[in-house]
Amino acid sequence: MTEITRDMYRDPNSMPPLAQAVPLGIQHVLAMFASNVTPAIIVAGAAGIGFGSGDLSNMIYMIQMAMLFAGIATLFQTIGMGPVGARLPIVQGTSFAFVPIMIPAVAGAGVGGMAGLMTGVMIGGVFHFCLGTFIGKLRFALPPLVTGLIVTMIGLALIKVGVQYAAGGVPAYDAATAAMASAKAGGTALDTSTLKFGSLAMWFPAFVVIAVTLVLKFFTKGMLSVAGVLVGLIAGYIVALLMGQVSFGNIGNAAWLTVPSPFKWGFELNWAIIIGMCLMAIISAIETVGDVSGITKGGAGREATDKEIAGATYADGLGTAVAGVFGSLPNTSFSQNVGLVAMTGVMSRHVVTIGALFLIAAGLVPKVGAAISTMPINVLGGGVIVMFGMVVAAGISMLSDVNWNRRNMVIFATAISVSFGLQLVPEALLHMGKTMQILLTSGLLPAAIIAVVLNLVIPEED
Repeated sequence: MTEITRDMYRDPNSMPPLAQAVPLGIQHVLAMFASNVTPAIIVAGAAGIGFGSGDLSNMIYMIQMAMLFAGIATLFQTIGMGPVGARLPIVQGTSFAFVPIMIPAVAGAGVGGMAGLMTGVMIGGVFHFCLGTFIGKLRFALPPLVTGLIVTMIGLALIKVGVQYAAGGVPAYDAATAAMASAKAGGTALDTSTLKFGSLAMWFPAFVVIAVTLVLKFFTKGMLSVAGVLVGLIAGYIVALLMGQVSFGNIGNAAWLTVPSPFKWGFELNWAIIIGMCLMAIISAIETVGDVSGITKGGAGREATDKEIAGATYADGLGTAVAGVFGSLPNTSFSQNVGLVAMTGVMSRHVVTIGALFLIAAGLVPKVGAAISTMPINVLGGGVIVMFGMVVAAGISMLSDVNWNRRNMVIFATAISVSFGLQLVPEALLHMGKTMQILLTSGLLPAAIIAVVLNLVIPEED
């Protein structure tokens, strides 16, 4: 096999030999696979149709759609249609940024809460698509102070979910909370031996995931390093299997082929979700601008063109809107794959197209989703703790470019105090309507709005 050099495939239209292109495409899939399906699992769990619900068919469907529409949205980017698509090696996947909005929107609502969510995803995707016409003009309002704060808050808003999962999952957490309340009310000592949540049996596989991920990230190179989280999840899965925590019942019941169902959960206008999705679309669009710039700089040594940025934003929105129709979650460009392009030096969009075809194939086979659903929630928790922590670290890295004068410190302090405080004490909004409660307790939207507004109205210091 001819060795790939950094200068061989700097043209997005170049095509390596299939013997090289296929493994490179699979590597892109490995780099994003865990992050792509995790939001679907988290949202299903929040709605009460995930792990611990007894019926995992709806979660399996969401996992399938996450893979299928990640692949389809990626094709929008790499192949393109008219103005849609950057025609660059951009990998699309389910966005974590929307999760803090989606969790309170569907919390405990079961299948009935999915209609409003998916309608919001679809309308938010249309709004996201429209942003492509003027996305470049919004960049002035989002300096590193604002974007760094937003990314940091995304991670902070999700860390609680990671810890809950690693300790046993939301159903086990609810059972433990109820037991503690009952013991307190009765004035009796809590018998922890009857509780699964927080036990060593739950935590140990999660620790294995974290340990293996860190070792691979920092002590290996190449594909092992890039796919560290995925390999860590596999290691934790094996440990959980040996501990008797894995059940394969759903795999045998799953079909070999599925056809996506339009409006699977119905159509419902929920303005809290719609507003939240549209506001988050702006954040996601800005993230995509950064990813496009990162790809062209890292892979081709040039700045991204306005046409590429607009095309990428159009593809983001179209991918999200179509995904919402078929019961999937919002899509966005994946930053980890941007790093992979920079590392390999391969700018070929056709390589990513091959990876997208693998995702589509996996998304059409329910047994793949059923196999993923066998992963114990505590194992997944170990993986998401690392992933969410990296989101926080990425935000802090962006904030390192900020000039920390008095003005910027006040903006940061006000935004994070109000947003994080409302997230910690949601009861403070008890007298507001359901819509405002969902929007303001996410921890993310208040931070974004406060930071953007204060940055625009408070004058710069001399």
